[in-house]
Amino acid sequence: MSVKLPPIIPKNRSNELLAFNRLLDIMDDLREKCPWDRKQTLESLRHLTIEETYELSDAILENDLQDIKKELGDIMLHLVFYAKIGSETEDFDIADVLNGICEKLINRHPHIYGDVVVADEEEVKKNWEQLKLKEGNKSVLGGVPKSLPALVKAMRIQEKARGVGFDWEEKSQVWAKVEEEMEEFKEHFNAETQETIDKEKAEAEFGDVLFSLVNYARFIDINPETALERTNKKFIKRFQYLESKASEMNKKLSDMTLAEMDVFWEEAKKI
Repeated sequence: MSVKLPPIIPKNRSNELLAFNRLLDIMDDLREKCPWDRKQTLESLRHLTIEETYELSDAILENDLQDIKKELGDIMLHLVFYAKIGSETEDFDIADVLNGICEKLINRHPHIYGDVVVADEEEVKKNWEQLKLKEGNKSVLGGVPKSLPALVKAMRIQEKARGVGFDWEEKSQVWAKVEEEMEEFKEHFNAETQETIDKEKAEAEFGDVLFSLVNYARFIDINPETALERTNKKFIKRFQYLESKASEMNKKLSDMTLAEMDVFWEEAKKI
């Protein structure tokens, strides 16, 4: 039995709309005819959406444009899927979702769609946070998702506080705070070596160190999440080189000395 597939649409604005409509039609078919798709709920899709988002993040860090395109498609499918489920309960549909974000963008950009004048990006950010408060948000920090990873959350908290003027004036002040927090952590760490053990206090001081470093990274326009993930990838690449060299020698890493491993580690750093 032959199956007629929705046509592939060439590119331009009208065809972009046709391509989006094609995805909506396919979603309708899947929801009606596929046992797996029919079974899904908002909750069951949640962890899959998080996974797809991280896959997109990986593709961006690798600067793999073809993979980025693929991962964007996967995320777009999830967005359409959520809207389809919402339409079935008559709570919202894809038009409500898209019109909602359009209205928000128009309202949050009065310098484009109104008569507000801004001098630079910083004024745009401050206006954004002020408008959110006028819309009913009880706290500037209320829009920071509770489930964000701690490092990302620290960055977002600081950015939002900055948006209403709560920030350091000079990066030298921020670095002084980093050094202050490091000294407080070191003092407590030294106390622990003298058997004055307070792990909870040490953890709190270490958290302060990380928060202050995130603050400094923000001041010098470094995204700490991206920086740490690039270091993770670099370490993985070097460690896997070390593993491959050990395998070539028919050795296990656990059987090698640190000095032996360090030779290959230094080689890996040159690759």
